[in-house]
Amino acid sequence: MPAAPRPSTPLPDFCSLPVLFALLVVGALTVTLMRLGPEASGGWSAYSAGVLFTSWLAILLTVALCKLRASMQRLPGHWPYAAVWLLLVALTAFATALLGWLDVGLALGVGPADPSRFTLQASLAAGLLGACLLRYFYVVAQWQARVAAEAQAQVAALQARIRPHFLFNSMNTVAALIAVDPVAAERTVENLAELFRAALGDEREGMGTLGDEWRLVERYLEIEALRLGDRLRVERHLDVAETLPLPHLLLQPLVENAIRHGIQPRVDGGLLRIVARRVPGGAQLCVDNPLPPSPAPSGTGHGLRNVRERVRYHYGDRAEVRDDVRDQRFVVTVFLPDLAHARPDRR
Repeated sequence: MPAAPRPSTPLPDFCSLPVLFALLVVGALTVTLMRLGPEASGGWSAYSAGVLFTSWLAILLTVALCKLRASMQRLPGHWPYAAVWLLLVALTAFATALLGWLDVGLALGVGPADPSRFTLQASLAAGLLGACLLRYFYVVAQWQARVAAEAQAQVAALQARIRPHFLFNSMNTVAALIAVDPVAAERTVENLAELFRAALGDEREGMGTLGDEWRLVERYLEIEALRLGDRLRVERHLDVAETLPLPHLLLQPLVENAIRHGIQPRVDGGLLRIVARRVPGGAQLCVDNPLPPSPAPSGTGHGLRNVRERVRYHYGDRAEVRDDVRDQRFVVTVFLPDLAHARPDRR
């Protein structure tokens, strides 16, 4: 049985601005070092022409690599990087030969005295610099893959920790209702079936939508309303499209904490507010509840910490989870930047 081909090594995103910036910087530094060499000839006009040429060449290489990346990525093993290196050398040779031909044909006088030698030297320089750049991109890609794998494992562990906590509390509610209101208990079991499906579902993609989370919270609130009765009053404001991407089980732990630590300890209950609105640069979720009549015993803070960790993983440092006290109410505010600003491997 023939051996299966080795999977290809992931290529960097050549369509990104950092790659173009790296090529521009390398080209400018190469021309600068040549200008500072002991055998350098020509004045600032020659130096400016060299920087202009390398900048044009960097843009040409970036466009070509961006367009051909998908085709080269299908090659097995390390051949994608070999194909990128060959393309770098070939395009550099073509560009320098074209420059020499135009300089001679149009008598511009800005090109090298010996176009053939310049083409050979530029091709060798592109080969050496290209090999160094590709090695750098390869190391960075491997490092990012390891970081993403570790972060995904951490998120999976956090998700696994929140499920038993959430399901245990819900089952206690069902047990309390069976003796006093069997019909309500049956309806609660139906709601729990949907909650179980969300809590135990496939998390490989990591993202759902605000509409999914909103409906999950509605089912959870219906369960808690049966237990707390008129003591639980809820205000909801949804000013964001339901298709907004949102990590699974992000909103429900905040609502659960608000009920357990803010509304349940109060004899008269209280008002729970849930707000989702658009703000400049992204979306904002707010969950606030009245403070308990006496300081609550310090807990583990697992629910809020879980939300912080998953928001940081999916959205990076631009996201923010803040909690504070305003007007005798405990307010948790989550800012989620647009996913266009998040890392692709986190979506």
